[in-house]
Amino acid sequence: MEEMKGYAFTRTLDTSCENAISKVTEALKQEGFGVLTEIDVKETLKKRLGVDFRKYTILGACNPPYAHRTLQTDLEVGLLLPCNVTVHETDDQKTCVSAINPVSALQVIKSREPLKIAEEVSEKLKKSVTKSLRADSKRPENPSWKINESQSFEPRERGMQ
Repeated sequence: MEEMKGYAFTRTLDTSCENAISKVTEALKQEGFGVLTEIDVKETLKKRLGVDFRKYTILGACNPPYAHRTLQTDLEVGLLLPCNVTVHETDDQKTCVSAINPVSALQVIKSREPLKIAEEVSEKLKKSVTKSLRADSKRPENPSWKINESQSFEPRERGMQ
């Protein structure tokens, strides 16, 4: 399943979180991103608050040439970096992969130049999320699941699944 919320590109995979992290990390790499940080939210919440939470990981992805270009337009844009990608377990034991939509994140900046760069980065993040789904080898062949390049992400409002 693919969807686009105004602030994120999202895919659901029929695989483990660990496998999805590996797949999306490789897909990001193919698009020129490196993963700078990996935060295990489940472990952190257990350790800090003593609460149980579903498997949930935040990957901080950076594409250095784009980060450099963007920082040259506005040094404070660093507050919005890196591009976060989340991987979490769903209620039906699948895995959800989401990437921030940089265009949405950079709307707070009134300058056009960073937004133009964000549009380029946005396409690369969409490709990364799409590639992670294509690499989902556990998913059975099903014509309703196959994705072609002409499919687009449809906007969905926050909170709608």
